[in-house]
Amino acid sequence: MIELRDNELKISFPHVHEAAEMSLDFKRTLRIPDDGRDYPLPPGLGSFPIRHVDDYADRLPELWRKHGGVMLPMHQSEALWLNFKSDYPFAVKVATGKINAITGETWRDGIHRDPQDYMVIPKQPWLDGYCIEEGSIRQFVAMPLGNGYTVEEQITGEAAHGGLQIVAYPMKAEAYRRMRERSEMRRRPLDQGYMFKSLDMMEDMGLAQGGRMRQEVYEDPDSFDVWDTRTSSRCFVHIANSLAWGAITGTEPPTRPLSAWQYSRAGLPWFDLYGTDGTALNGAAPFNEVKTVKEMGEEKGEKPLPENKSLEGDLQHVRVERSSSRIVREGL
Repeated sequence: MIELRDNELKISFPHVHEAAEMSLDFKRTLRIPDDGRDYPLPPGLGSFPIRHVDDYADRLPELWRKHGGVMLPMHQSEALWLNFKSDYPFAVKVATGKINAITGETWRDGIHRDPQDYMVIPKQPWLDGYCIEEGSIRQFVAMPLGNGYTVEEQITGEAAHGGLQIVAYPMKAEAYRRMRERSEMRRRPLDQGYMFKSLDMMEDMGLAQGGRMRQEVYEDPDSFDVWDTRTSSRCFVHIANSLAWGAITGTEPPTRPLSAWQYSRAGLPWFDLYGTDGTALNGAAPFNEVKTVKEMGEEKGEKPLPENKSLEGDLQHVRVERSSSRIVREGL
C-alpha cells in the first residue's frame, strides 16, 4: 500500500509484517558544478511538494493519467535527491525514464542480483544520482524531455516516459526475525553522530546527469532469498515544469534554490557519510556513454545551466552517520 502524507510517500506491507513500512521524500538541493571534481554530499533544502495525479487528471497528459502516482515540480537544471527512512529492510529499485539508476539498463520487472539492480534500505539512506563507478554518482538534474539531455533519451533514443519509477520489495518476515535476533546478539554502543535541522506550458521533465559526487551505492549483504519478490508496490513520480505547476495545482512552485557557489561562499557545510561497513557497487558502464547536461549543451551550442562555477578552496565538511539528517536549518 502506498499513501501520500505530508509530502512523503509511505509504503507499507502489513500482511508481511506489522513493521514492514518505509517512507520516501524528494529533497531539494544544490546543483553541484560539473567540472570533473568529486564533490561531497550537498545539503537538503527542504522537501519538494508532492500531489496526487488523480486530483488534477483533467489538466495532465494522457500518460500521466494512465500511470497514476504522484507529481512534483522542478525548475529546469534543478537537482534533487531521494531520502529513504525505514527500520525494516526493503529492496528498492529506482528508474528515471525507465532506465535503472543503479545499472543503466532498461527497465526489467522484478529485482536481480547479477548485476544488482536495487538498493537495500535502510543501509542506503539517500540516493543523489546515477551510480557511475565505485564510490561516485552523477547528480540527478531535471531537464525537459525531447531535447536530448535526459539519460532516457541518450540510452534509448526516445523521450517516452520521464520522471521516476520507484518499486519496493519487503524482506520476508522470517528473514527479518532472524536478522533481529542476530542484531540483538552483537549490538554495541554507537558513536554519537552529528544532526542538523535544518497546458501550453505543460512540459514533461526527465532527469539528466549532472556533476560528480562522492556517494556509495551498497552491495546487498544478504542472500537473495530474504526478499519477498512476490510482493511489491510501485509508484510513478512525474516531474512537472515549475512554470506549469501553478496552472495545474493553483499553487506556486518553490523558488529556485541557491547556487552551490552562493552556498559555499556563505561558509555553510557539505557532508560526508560515515558509520557504514558496506561494500560499494562498481557502477554501471552504460552511464559512461551518457553526456552530462554541460557536455550536451556544449555539443548543441546551448547554455542549459544558468551557472556552473567551480568551487575553489577547501569546502567545510561535516561527517554524518547514516541515521542523521542532511537538512540545513532555515535562515540563509
